Amino acid sequence: MKFNRSAWAFLVFVLFTFSANLAQAQQHWTSDGFQYYKITNGGITILDTRDTSKKTVWITKDMITPQGGKPIGIRRFTVSADGKKVLINTNTKKVWRYDTRGDYWVYDTDTKKLWQLGKSLPSASLMFAKLSPDGSKAAYVSGHNIYVEDLADGSAKQITTDGTAKIINGTFDWAYEEEFGCRDGFRWSPDSKSIAYWQIDATKIKSYLMLNTTDSIYPFVVPVEYPVAGEDPSSCKVGVVNISTGATQWINTPGDAIQHYIPRMEWTLNSNEIILEQLNRAQTESRVFIGNVSNGTTRIIREEKSNAWIDGKERWNGGDPMGWEWVNKGKEFLWVSEKDGWKHIYRISREGKETLITKGNYDVISIDLIDDAGGNIYFIASPDNATQKYLYRIKISGGKAERVSPADEPGTHSYDISPNGKVALHNFSNSYTPPQSEVVSLPEHKHIGGTTIALNTDAKNKVEFFKVKTVDGIEMDGWMKKPTNFDPTKKYPVLFTVYSEPAGQTVTDSWGAGRNGLYVGSMADDGYIYMAVEGRGAPAPKGTAWRKAIYKNIGIVNIRDQAMAAKEIIKWPFIDSARIAVHGWSGGGSTTLNLLFQYPDIYKTGIAVAAVGDQLTYDNIYQERYMGVPINDEGRAAFIKGSPITYAKNLRGNLLYIHGTGDDNVHYKNAEELINELVKYNRQFELMAYPNRTHGIFEGDGTVLHLHTMFTKYLKEHCPPGGR
Repeated sequence: MKFNRSAWAFLVFVLFTFSANLAQAQQHWTSDGFQYYKITNGGITILDTRDTSKKTVWITKDMITPQGGKPIGIRRFTVSADGKKVLINTNTKKVWRYDTRGDYWVYDTDTKKLWQLGKSLPSASLMFAKLSPDGSKAAYVSGHNIYVEDLADGSAKQITTDGTAKIINGTFDWAYEEEFGCRDGFRWSPDSKSIAYWQIDATKIKSYLMLNTTDSIYPFVVPVEYPVAGEDPSSCKVGVVNISTGATQWINTPGDAIQHYIPRMEWTLNSNEIILEQLNRAQTESRVFIGNVSNGTTRIIREEKSNAWIDGKERWNGGDPMGWEWVNKGKEFLWVSEKDGWKHIYRISREGKETLITKGNYDVISIDLIDDAGGNIYFIASPDNATQKYLYRIKISGGKAERVSPADEPGTHSYDISPNGKVALHNFSNSYTPPQSEVVSLPEHKHIGGTTIALNTDAKNKVEFFKVKTVDGIEMDGWMKKPTNFDPTKKYPVLFTVYSEPAGQTVTDSWGAGRNGLYVGSMADDGYIYMAVEGRGAPAPKGTAWRKAIYKNIGIVNIRDQAMAAKEIIKWPFIDSARIAVHGWSGGGSTTLNLLFQYPDIYKTGIAVAAVGDQLTYDNIYQERYMGVPINDEGRAAFIKGSPITYAKNLRGNLLYIHGTGDDNVHYKNAEELINELVKYNRQFELMAYPNRTHGIFEGDGTVLHLHTMFTKYLKEHCPPGGR
């Protein structure tokens, strides 16, 4: 998914969600489904949901201290199916966004033996190590090749040999990782005898050359393989390698390997079949194939076409496309589709017969658990309020969905549900209640342990949620944080925070709404109104038509929605129309620029960070998904029409533009194209280029404080606070 940081309120929510997901990555349910492993005090403890006072220290720090060395710091871990071995990831290093490289150690709880995997390979070079289903081996990627190591004798075998900087086995290139959430690129077969894996051929992908001018006396070039919109993507195929022979059987997926994507691939429940999803390059057609491992043949079992784009699993599974949702002992699987105008769950047989499970005018936001034994699906939805999230339950056979989350806890709920479907770790927050966690029983949602959820009803100056209807008849959700000592007889300045692209919502009833961490101090205390409105194109649970109205119109439809909402808001008696400011990061930076340039009569001041100034410079998977494939002048016209640089000559207000020169996501080229346009038309603005900082602009001593101070100072100077 494209990184976005349009507002600190949204960022706080993202960080809360990320922290919850990270916590879940650092804990795993035991086989009985009532207990879970959790990292504590440098070791691993087993906690019991039935008795929250019961804590069993399973692995101590001393147990995972190599002889003569220091304790292994556990970054993440997995446990073998028999619960006797633990695989520990440590000494991790970043690969683009996440720390997916590192070292791996195995600890055997029976023999008390501790040993390192891949000791002959470079330090911190192993990726995605995982134990085989039978617990006898481990596999991992290093240097774009896959290795298998026998846990009994420590012997290792390299089972792919053609990996290079551009031939990528078992993991992915930049674009697949960023836009499909694909990182781990291999899967053990159920019988532990084979491994299915992706091979990405990036040999024809051009590199974006970033210039590092700060880390040595002489500047040096940092090449990043980066296919921009209009350029062919990497070639992709799936193979299955036999562990014993080392021979790979390639799966014959029909079509041009360059002009399609394979964002999902897993084994079926037997070891001679894999199942995969293929998207055409425009991401408007999805096909599901079952592949025969013995001979590489495939048969299509499902096909879907859309007038806009088709979301992959990572868009409804928290960014993780792994796993296949089998039910009925592998005879059927679940699928999420928007083909009837709402995001719904379908049950699909191996022959392709489809049955709609969730019926009604509401969207399934995510699937949290498939309880095949109990015959239930737990999923997140919010049929009545697009700013909130609740847990629902429905029979796999279909029927009426029932809400599980309590009616007296309005806001945003998330869950880590036990595999047996009987208990869950529950996280909750809303705009005035900080994040809280508890253990609950399901489906009755009875509190078992942890913090008892309590709304912060005494909160002062709460965020106000509202709806605004534009002249185009579009009704939009919004939130507003008023000044601390608000006087309705005075007029106040407004700072809008924006994103307004398909990668994220800004108007959510969750902790962080109304808070701007980019501002030093309190905006409310200083006399600002802080506000967000959510228009079409944002991934709110408001139906397919709402989300996909933006197709081939990023920079047009979403910009008009924001501007028309602001036009209505400035009619409110306490709004000062002469002091209207806007800010955003990444896609929100692009929106900020477009609002300043296209609607200069409304927005007087803007602070844009890491913006895509020219849509033709951004990566093909993201930009082509939402804007079409620009293979001719007609296709490129939509990209040009929605790009901020097309309208830069219209700038009349105040602009502060911020970008990191080491940004591998939205390259600094966007800043320089924008600068050239503003210079060409003698449009005055302020620029801050952070040397060698990435898309998040956080690296280096003092960077974060400097950015926040500059943001605050510029806003106060050009959009003064206080009622008048």
